[in-house]
Amino acid sequence: MKNLPLYFLRSPPSLLLPVSAANSFLAHLSYFITLSLIGYGSLKLTKTRTSAAPNDLNIFFTSVSAATVSSMSVVEMEVFSNFQLLIITTLMFLGGEVFLSAVSFQLSHRNQQTNHDIPHTVELENESATVDELSISKSSFKVLGQIIIGYLLATNIGGACMIIIYLIMVPHARHVLESKGINFVTFSIFSTVSTFTNCGFIPTNENMIVFKKNSGLLLILAAEVLLGGCLYPVGLRLVIMVAAKVTGKKGWRYILKNDSAMGYSHLLSGVRCGFLAATAAGFIILQFIIFCSLEWNNSDGIWDGMNPYEKVVGSFFQVINSRHTGESVMDISLISPAILVVFLVMMYLPPYTTFLPLRTKEKASIANGNDKRQHLVKFLTFSQLSYLAIFITLICITERDKLKNDPLNFSVLNIAVEVISAYGNVGFSSGYSCKRQVVADSSCREAWYGFAGRWSAKGKLILILVMFFGRLKSFSMHGGKAWKLS
Repeated sequence: MKNLPLYFLRSPPSLLLPVSAANSFLAHLSYFITLSLIGYGSLKLTKTRTSAAPNDLNIFFTSVSAATVSSMSVVEMEVFSNFQLLIITTLMFLGGEVFLSAVSFQLSHRNQQTNHDIPHTVELENESATVDELSISKSSFKVLGQIIIGYLLATNIGGACMIIIYLIMVPHARHVLESKGINFVTFSIFSTVSTFTNCGFIPTNENMIVFKKNSGLLLILAAEVLLGGCLYPVGLRLVIMVAAKVTGKKGWRYILKNDSAMGYSHLLSGVRCGFLAATAAGFIILQFIIFCSLEWNNSDGIWDGMNPYEKVVGSFFQVINSRHTGESVMDISLISPAILVVFLVMMYLPPYTTFLPLRTKEKASIANGNDKRQHLVKFLTFSQLSYLAIFITLICITERDKLKNDPLNFSVLNIAVEVISAYGNVGFSSGYSCKRQVVADSSCREAWYGFAGRWSAKGKLILILVMFFGRLKSFSMHGGKAWKLS
């Protein structure tokens, strides 16, 4: 034991990247900005389906929205050509949390292997551990990396294949795409990646409204929402448990027993996964009950032509998407304001929000200067709600004339929905209706894009900042502790 290298005996740091917290934030910010700029250039240099191409700001907005998996829209999706849809698919995939966490984990592990000053295996409980056990602990990191990549590919490829099969077997759904000139294979890949990454873009202008009666398609996408979103840690752990049971290999069991020491933030303990699944199910059931009780007999046409089964599936799909994906089978501006408030709360909550009635011990140390500086930054920064209030206020300032002249569309509630949706990287939007104008504008044209599409350039730029902030909110979740409301 005394001759073994020191880095075999310690546990890895729980960092997304093998750098300090500040450098990790800058690395992530640089990544998303670079990805957005590359996406902007790619979309700008390729041709759209229509002769009227979006302006530069709207193209950049769309690129940022895809890269940050926010799905906030300012142009109609059917404007984009098949090749441009594939570009947006790539942006969503590269900006997705599962992909980014997989790359970060691989980089962290590689850095730990080449730098003996950074530990990369679990701390041994006693000195009687065998060389075989050390070998298992070392190889477990490689195994976990392969599991993450396998999970990512299996869920996306499997989901796309299921949608392709569904479209082949259900002519009505395929005919919708054919009438719009959308390649059904591209639609399947685009929709799967968008849904799994919890982005929420759909190649059709109407999002999923045109497929509201295709319950099978909605259920496939609902599964992708959960597997790539709030239940990703649960799905990942179940895969490892099944593999450990089937293969009987020690490495798989080792990962399950040392989840916190593996250095992958999405690998949660069995207890935490259980409470996470129960919490997610509780939120869905609660929303479903409220939604159905208030909207089952909605008279504004959101259920036109749908039978009770289709309404149940549509309601289920809608409430699942309120957490982080934002796909919709209805115009949410037509639903009750009470439901919108519930959706606001759901969009604000982080994906792994868990009711965990257990006491956990956390070791807090600010012994060195770097830790003290990080501690000070956490206390001086604002809380998440404070930032959202600031963003909403700024947009109310930039859009103040429209708030005055077009109050039914430009209400504070609609602006709050848009901002919190962008912050939560959800994509829900109340939209804009020419029929709701107090003073009718003869030049107004109905369009299938989000409410932000009617904002000024300044308002759109602020919302771009909100999308970046929301995608990187994990770096500022502990702010505002210096404020005491008493």
